[in-house]
Amino acid sequence: MMIKSYYQKIAFLGIFLIILFVFQKYTGRAKEDFSDVKFISEKNVTPALTDFDPNTLDEGQWKKLGFSAKQISTILRYKEMIGGKFISREQLKKCYAISPEKYSLLATYILLPETNKEAKFSGSKNFTSTSLVIHKKFNPDLYSQTDWMKMGFTERQAEAILKYRNYLGGSFISKDKFKECFIISDENYIKLAPYLILPDKTPNHFKNYSENKNTSKSKIQYHPFDPNILDVEGWQRLGFSAGQSKVIVNYRDRNLQGSFKNTEEIRKCFVISSEKFVEIKPYIQFNPTTIAKPAGKKTELRQEKTDFSKIDLNKITFKQLLEFGFDERAAGSLIGFRNKLGGFINKDQILTTYNIDKELTQKLLSIAFLDSSGVQKYTLSDAPEEWLKNHPYFKYSADKIIFYRISEKNDKKIWKFLKLKPEYETRMRLYIK
Repeated sequence: MMIKSYYQKIAFLGIFLIILFVFQKYTGRAKEDFSDVKFISEKNVTPALTDFDPNTLDEGQWKKLGFSAKQISTILRYKEMIGGKFISREQLKKCYAISPEKYSLLATYILLPETNKEAKFSGSKNFTSTSLVIHKKFNPDLYSQTDWMKMGFTERQAEAILKYRNYLGGSFISKDKFKECFIISDENYIKLAPYLILPDKTPNHFKNYSENKNTSKSKIQYHPFDPNILDVEGWQRLGFSAGQSKVIVNYRDRNLQGSFKNTEEIRKCFVISSEKFVEIKPYIQFNPTTIAKPAGKKTELRQEKTDFSKIDLNKITFKQLLEFGFDERAAGSLIGFRNKLGGFINKDQILTTYNIDKELTQKLLSIAFLDSSGVQKYTLSDAPEEWLKNHPYFKYSADKIIFYRISEKNDKKIWKFLKLKPEYETRMRLYIK
């Protein structure tokens, strides 16, 4: 009997301790410190970034930037709360759903003025309300630069409107999208809206249309291009898919030793259909400086060993790189990178080439010389758009440069507007006059 009573006491004590533990666990939560809780998950995989206007992003595009559904909902509500449009990076940064770390990652890619003051200054200086003359309803997709100027816009404003239309894929899509053009002030939009022959709202399929606009033959804006400086993104702008573009670049850099020599070599690439080749052929322009010299006849292999102290690194051939000890992949990468840059300015650039043996490369750099006198350079205000969009150092800032130089021709001011990281600006300035 005593034993039974003993075990009952033990059991009762155990139950009491369990109840006490559970009670403390749940009532103690009020004292926990949540000050370190962040809205942005630090475990998100860093997305592949490119320039973007936060005012044009839908929920799916915000998600691709690494935001959760709740964060996206907060960002969109904040956007509506401030009037339906972000006017500056400073304003976007204040959204509490975007952590400082996330904002720092995205900042250089955001196509907005840095501060509210700059946004208002830009608007008041360059894009003031214009006295418009509108006689009848019209389709803005069919208007030329001259038509916009006749209506009352300045030459620069008319040019900017057309650039915005091209950015959308060749059509304004809807009145909502037309209103988003930064050139069109609220006052002018009120005047124009009743005359616009456009749907009021953007169609639901616009997302897919926008993502695939480069694959639509009727929407692609072809310009003369050098096939030896185009990277994957450059070929995508010509209407090829990401997979096709990678095949073309690999075919050029590996199979053809770094460059196409003629249009026939381009035609032979199996991912380029006969119809597509006919479309792009008139725009192909070869630059002699970006064509790798052929390896030559086999009999040349019996000649004396190359004196690399007399070799210019901006002219070294695929064959000479193999002779020095590079494998085919590394040699093709080096020449391909040189072609995209239009030539090396300093030897340090060569060490950043993908797929190379850095120790072997350093040895080559210590022996061979580099003549950069023939490398093409531009100012930000006169650099060709195609060159900006395809140059490895400029392509991520190309849209910003093109945007700012519409109203500003002073290079110093354009550099200031870009607000680049010092290391990015330093390497870009290598190719500036």
